[in-house]
Amino acid sequence: MFTRLVCLVLLALTALTAASQAEIFKIPDPDLDPGLPLAPPTAAAVTTPSAPAAWGGPRPAQGEALSERVVQYAIDVSLDPERHLLSGREQLTWRNRSSQPVRSVYLHLYLNAFRDAGSTFFTEGRQQHAGFRSGMLPGPGEWGSIDITVRQGGTRLPYSFVHPDGGPSTDRTLVRVDLAAPVAGGASTTLDIGFAARLPRIVARTGYFGSFHLVGQWFPKIAVLELPGERGATAVRWNAHEFHMNSEFYADFGSYDVRIRVPRDYQVGATGVRQGAPQPMPDGSLVHHYRQDDVHDFAWTADRRFAAPLRARWQDVDVTVLYHPEMADSARRALASSQAALDYFGRKLGPYPYRSLTVVIPPLNAGEAGGMEYPTFITGDGNAGAADGSITAANEDATTIHEFGHNYFYGILASNEFEEPMLDEGVNEYWQNRMLAERGPALPAPAWARLVRGLNAPWPWADFERSLAPLRTPTDAPGANAWQRIDGLGPIYARTATVLRDIEAQIGTAALDAGFRLFYTRWRFRHPSVADLREALAEASGQRAYIEAMFARQIYRSAAVDDAVEALYSARLPGSALYESTLVLRRRGAAVPQEVVIRFADGSSERLRWDDDDSFKRYHWRRAAPAVSARIDPDRQHALDVNKFDDSRTSAPDGRASRHWSVQAATLFQLLLALIASV
Repeated sequence: MFTRLVCLVLLALTALTAASQAEIFKIPDPDLDPGLPLAPPTAAAVTTPSAPAAWGGPRPAQGEALSERVVQYAIDVSLDPERHLLSGREQLTWRNRSSQPVRSVYLHLYLNAFRDAGSTFFTEGRQQHAGFRSGMLPGPGEWGSIDITVRQGGTRLPYSFVHPDGGPSTDRTLVRVDLAAPVAGGASTTLDIGFAARLPRIVARTGYFGSFHLVGQWFPKIAVLELPGERGATAVRWNAHEFHMNSEFYADFGSYDVRIRVPRDYQVGATGVRQGAPQPMPDGSLVHHYRQDDVHDFAWTADRRFAAPLRARWQDVDVTVLYHPEMADSARRALASSQAALDYFGRKLGPYPYRSLTVVIPPLNAGEAGGMEYPTFITGDGNAGAADGSITAANEDATTIHEFGHNYFYGILASNEFEEPMLDEGVNEYWQNRMLAERGPALPAPAWARLVRGLNAPWPWADFERSLAPLRTPTDAPGANAWQRIDGLGPIYARTATVLRDIEAQIGTAALDAGFRLFYTRWRFRHPSVADLREALAEASGQRAYIEAMFARQIYRSAAVDDAVEALYSARLPGSALYESTLVLRRRGAAVPQEVVIRFADGSSERLRWDDDDSFKRYHWRRAAPAVSARIDPDRQHALDVNKFDDSRTSAPDGRASRHWSVQAATLFQLLLALIASV
């Protein structure tokens, strides 16, 4: 009897506990909440243009709200720099842009990519036998993580880790949060989120080294709800992916109001505009307050070893460079390069719409934090003691320009870096090369270099990019997503930039520039797709057939280009004063519109156009003079061509080229010996 009574009491207590938990967690009935679908794990470059009204329609050039401002973040965070811990409260107000009720939302917890080796991030690194950048792994006690609690209207919400791309069950970078109260179409809800995070030792763009803290991917961020007609969506869907090793980010535009509490002796830099002087707290710490509208991310840095910041004003933009004292030269160069980039991208695409730009030069041993972009906040490259005019200084210059350019393609245009990384990394690489080539050397070369003719010439950035692009056996299409690639990230940069270089050569620089200005003006603050870029270039250039063919062959797919002069020979016709000349062209790859120039012994020439899909062409002439040479692509418009050495041929052997290069090689060798002897 007693045993039975105890059991009944335990059952009653269990029921009461379950009822209490149900009241707290409000788990929705699965039958009533099938959930909105997620973008597929194979999602990549979109082929269907977005609807004209997508993302609220074209955005104004200036005004109160440059974007739709789908989400608002109010965040209070404290940094414990000794233990590298963050503790914070986040009030996330999100608007349901669809007409359907939303019963669950998805939150990115990017810091959990560094929680342990079981994340999707590190699992992919092992499977691909590659690491991110340097391949560094956190050591014992150096891993990072984030844990959260979520409430809606005072009710604590349940969440579960999800893996829409088929990653390991141990990954915790994406959670589904089931709401206590659904969000009706057009309505908003506010989530109150508490979070505790540990920063990793600097790895993959975020973390700490000593007192230096670069805080990126640090707060719970809501995923993007896409509507029909937006980036290929045919129904309302969530676009949310695990944090992959080679992917970056995608988020809604909104407003950020962030208060950062750090010890008194720490300097802070962050996305957006500082709101007044830091406020002292009773414990001696300071609260730094930043705000920024019309952005989709927020990052910051804190360090007690920062030197006095370098500051400048470019038009109405306040530029700040944060750095350690030993990086003073790098900081000075970054200040100049960022102002030059503000000018260049403003002229080519459109004015920079924000009032601030912060550049961080990471200290020694924190290089993994370098070369990264967030809205109005970038990290550059620093090298203690690098001289102006050196290759190291030139690389710093290129890095600053590249990361600033991201503020347009990643920041203002806000492409989906998970599914269409070429729209950010590849397109930005092309424009970086354009700026570097058009501007020429940023800094004077040292005196010893000016003594040698040619060493102070502008670096051929586009040709260097071509050398990095897979040409003969390209496997990954530039339009492939970030994580389903066999050759890694390289082709996103190098091959996309080379494809755009070839498009520029065919349609003309003015037409390509007009296409990009149209793309920027039409899609700023609206998350365009690859198809939207294709349409802008086709419309502005008036060469739709070429643009569509190029995207089909070299963006959505990746085909080798390999045209060659196969043969050229001439012979006198029997019993005649005329010569019969024959030219054979061979095509071993994708078709491209080729120009062909053939020259004759009397100094005359003809120019032909080969613009079809044939695998070879044979041309014949009967003239008073024999053909002496033939060249395809005389204007070097096809950087994608596998081998430029077979673009020309003479009818008779000519050793001048080999002698020329032999003399050049010998001269360079003698110069190197002289330099060695003089040291």
